Amino acid sequence: MLRWPEMELHAIFQSLGQERFRDLLSQISMGRLKAYQLFEPLKVRTHLGKLNAEALKKAAPRLWDRLVTGDEALAAELAQSILVSKMDVVIEVLEFLGVPHRDGFFEKDTPLADHLSEGWQQRVYDAFHTKHAPSLVVFYINHLAKEAAEGDMTLFDIA
Repeated sequence: MLRWPEMELHAIFQSLGQERFRDLLSQISMGRLKAYQLFEPLKVRTHLGKLNAEALKKAAPRLWDRLVTGDEALAAELAQSILVSKMDVVIEVLEFLGVPHRDGFFEKDTPLADHLSEGWQQRVYDAFHTKHAPSLVVFYINHLAKEAAEGDMTLFDIA
């Protein structure tokens, strides 16, 4: 586990590494992006003339380089795209933890820390890493930890 003051999304992606980043990109659903009206914003943010699974795969090295340099706007757009594409996983994890939500979305003033008891990250990983892509589970654990953090946070990772 790594401790980070005021974690930013690009650092969460970086902590996963380039291979897991490529895996996360492959899980983005163009249909879900369109349903949530995120298709065009992602297309613009990624600087792609045509946005589809193959274009994202080919752009992965360039996108990774941008994340490494700290492109937080790109990181936010990618994180949102990944999470809406895998809303079923988000809902399962929130329900597992007992976090109140509406179809995977929780109110900004929800006291998340009240629902995240010691060891929650490992419990979530243990419960979901065989059912869903481990890279996605680790990403969402860290994303949720960022949402709940008030200052320093610890990044969860697997060996």
